[in-house]
Amino acid sequence: MRNTEFNMKKLSLFLAIFLMVSLLLKAQQDPQFTQTMFTQLLTNPGYAGSEDKICAYALQRIQWQQFGDGAPSVTVFNVDAAIKNRFGLGLSLENDELGFDKDFKINLSIAYKQPIGNGKLGIGLKWGVANSAIDATWETPDGTDAADDPAIPNEKSEAMSFLDFGFGLYYKTQDLYLGISSTHLNEAEFKYEKGTPSLKRHYYITAGYNLPFANPLLEFKPGIMVQSDGTNSQLAINALITYNKKIWGGVSLRTDNAISGILGLELFKWVKISYSYDFVVSDLMEYNNGTHEIMMGFCLDVKKDKTPEKYKSIRFL
Repeated sequence: MRNTEFNMKKLSLFLAIFLMVSLLLKAQQDPQFTQTMFTQLLTNPGYAGSEDKICAYALQRIQWQQFGDGAPSVTVFNVDAAIKNRFGLGLSLENDELGFDKDFKINLSIAYKQPIGNGKLGIGLKWGVANSAIDATWETPDGTDAADDPAIPNEKSEAMSFLDFGFGLYYKTQDLYLGISSTHLNEAEFKYEKGTPSLKRHYYITAGYNLPFANPLLEFKPGIMVQSDGTNSQLAINALITYNKKIWGGVSLRTDNAISGILGLELFKWVKISYSYDFVVSDLMEYNNGTHEIMMGFCLDVKKDKTPEKYKSIRFL
């Protein structure tokens, strides 16, 4: 009875957080992911090492293929590891392509783990390098020369920023996780020949909970993620059911009028693969055939068993 009451209190806390952050929502924001449970290192450096394992995840998201060339495509690779139970290190690579814009980012994360209650609070910092490239043929509606516009590059342009900072807090217990973070804190600038665009600061709130069923092989795992740049915001809600911790499936809802299905499994006791498909339920559905997201990753336990002590027999002294 006590365990049931404790679980209900945790679930109530989770629902309260969901109701609070849902009031902040206004519109869509990119980039976005459906399987946010595998991209947390990208947005929160406090996540690094939170699994007490060496974990690596590669994720490919391909949107609106029917649009042809220029359709959004994002590739992410995350790897993190726990270091001596008190620290976590992480590396994130992100390649984002949209139309004639191609962005590439590398981020290094470090987190300090502070035990609090039944879990640990990860306090994380990250530093990154970002590269932005524009390659387009410009056409104006009135036929004027785009070269006359002081904000439009005449030809392919590329710029890099070496100072892109982020901060995050990530609290995790056996059944619950909560995170709050911000990326692009310094709003790094790209100095093109024409114009100086910048990375806008983003804010993230995440939460999730593991709720066991009467059948010990089944678990219900709801999760939420809010992302905002202070002007536009988006909420994603995931609801997954896992079987024997090796097979999972469920749905995801996003406030940009998208419903997604998710299915995944664990192979060879440590390799994971997962797939999701987004159904757009707005007017945009007439012009695209959905969005595909494929994930493959693995986690290895870094905890080593103590080496058995050796004793010498007095017979061989």
